[in-house]
Order: sequence, then structure tokens, then C-alpha cells
Amino acid sequence: MTQQSRPKKIKWGIIGLGKIAHSFATDLLTIDDAELYAVASRNQEKADEFAKNHGATKAYGSYEDLANDPNIDAVYIATPHALHKENALMCLENGIAVLGEKPFAMNAEEVDAMIAKAKEKNVLLMEALWTYFLPHYQFVLKELKNKTYGDILKIESDFGFQRPYDTETRLFNKAMGGGSLLDIGIYPIFATLSTLGLPKNIEASATFFENGIDSSCNMVFNYDNHVKAHLKSSLLEVLPTQAIFYCEKGTIKINTQFHAPSTVTIIADGKEETKGFDYSTIGYNFETIHFNNLLKTGKTESDIMTFDFSKKLIKTLDDVRSILKLEY
Repeated sequence: MTQQSRPKKIKWGIIGLGKIAHSFATDLLTIDDAELYAVASRNQEKADEFAKNHGATKAYGSYEDLANDPNIDAVYIATPHALHKENALMCLENGIAVLGEKPFAMNAEEVDAMIAKAKEKNVLLMEALWTYFLPHYQFVLKELKNKTYGDILKIESDFGFQRPYDTETRLFNKAMGGGSLLDIGIYPIFATLSTLGLPKNIEASATFFENGIDSSCNMVFNYDNHVKAHLKSSLLEVLPTQAIFYCEKGTIKINTQFHAPSTVTIIADGKEETKGFDYSTIGYNFETIHFNNLLKTGKTESDIMTFDFSKKLIKTLDDVRSILKLEY
């Protein structure tokens, strides 16, 4: 089925049925031109239960079976990081559009392979970094681009929470790409790259769990004119999880859980004002609506989450890992 001949209602599949997949499926129900058609787990019972809870038509006990279903238009890949590349290639090979959860893959080489396959097959591929599409983040990007408060002088951004150390879970499993940097450090890095671009150089240090994955990561991105971004991720402590942009004539602060639906506080001219955005969903619908529109108009690349940006993001993660000597 060519992208141009796809029906109005896009049939979605989900591969990997963890916590984030539940959120995605919940928001998918709010989108008029989408339906959850199929879900896949390596456990048939888990797939059956997920399908029942979210109204999916099909439940598969293997990822391959879902990828071979000719009725599916698009797949959301929500498996552990280390599986993203092979899952994406499998779907792209079958002509299925792919929305792949962040990080896009484990390293730049894997991301390049995914993009090459998408181009070879002429199929839509996009990294699912939902923050980019949230209205509050788009508002901040517009304010910064328009230099409403002048140039950025400094960025401070962090993301941290505490979980019991358990190598049976994805977050602490080295083989699955666990650790703070790839899982949550990507968000402060994203906030910096999407506003300042690539840094001139990076400073980084980390603490590690006994299995070699990072438990926390501190980063400084250095830019021209002494502009710096101070970034941190941690699985050891609860951090404010904010993104603060200090500008020449004011400060823009994305409040707690900045990567998710949040509020924005503007501090300027001796005044402080907080702006809300009337979110009524978890927030995954915004990236999905964008993706659906790309698919329906025959596009094979997002004009927001571009291949170039995904490449810069994974390269930066690779650069930080190289400094930390963090290897998978």
C-alpha cells in the first residue's frame, strides 16, 4: 500500500508494551484520524491484556508477526533502547511508517542505518521525542527564536528521579541501554540543541552503578561568547526537572517536568508571570497528529524532528559517552 493511497483513518501498531506504550495508546484514542489496530509483545498474555485495555483489534505474541500484518500503516516502537534499530529496520523493510521512541537508537551508526533504510524504502521515519511537539515547548522556541528577551546567555536544565537499583528492569539493565544519560539525560541535551545548536565543546563527568551504567551525569556545553549550558541527569535523586533559559532581558523557565505538559514562567521587567497551556491529554497526541499529517501527505521526513536533528542528538550523546568512557 503506497502512502498516497492510505485510508483516512490510520491504523497504528505498537511494538513493546511497557509504561510509555500505555500512555501513547491512551492518547491515540483522542485522535480522530487514528485507531489502535494491533499491539505486540514477546508475551502473548501481555499483548492480549494490553489490547483489551486499549481496544486494539489484534494482539501479537511476537514483534515479527505485527510487522508482517499488511493492514498496519504506522508503528510506534516502544521497546528498550537496544532494540530500537532492529525493530525499526524490520518495520521499514515491510513498508510500515515508523515512529521510534527516543533515543532513536544506541549510537549514530545505528541511526544512520535506520535513516538509510527509510530513504531506500521511501517510508516515513521519525524519532518520537514528544517534547518538541508540546505547545508549551513550541511557545518557548518561538520566544527564543524571536529574541523577545534578547539572546540566550545561559541554560540550566536537569532531569532526575530515584528508583530502586534493579538490573532486572530496563532502566538499570546495561544490555538494554540503561542508565541516566540515554533515558533522561537526553531531555536536557535536547533542550539545549533545539535552542543553541551543537556546542563548541563538551565537559562531562558521571557516577556509575556497579554494572557500569551511569547513575548520574553532569555536563557543561560551551558555546561562543561564553554562553554555557549546565545539564544534569540522575537516577539517584529527585531533581527539579526544569529548563531555564537566562536571556539578556529576561528569563524563561519551563517548570517541573519540562519535558512533559507543563507551565512556563517568564521573569522580566521585575515581574513574574506563569503561562498555562490547558493540556487535557498526557501529551503524546501532539507528536502523533504531526506524524499522521506527514503520512497522509506522503512525506517521508518530519520538518520539525528532522533526520539532521536526530543525527545531531545521537552524535552528542555519543560524544558525552566517549568522554565518560561509557560503553555498551
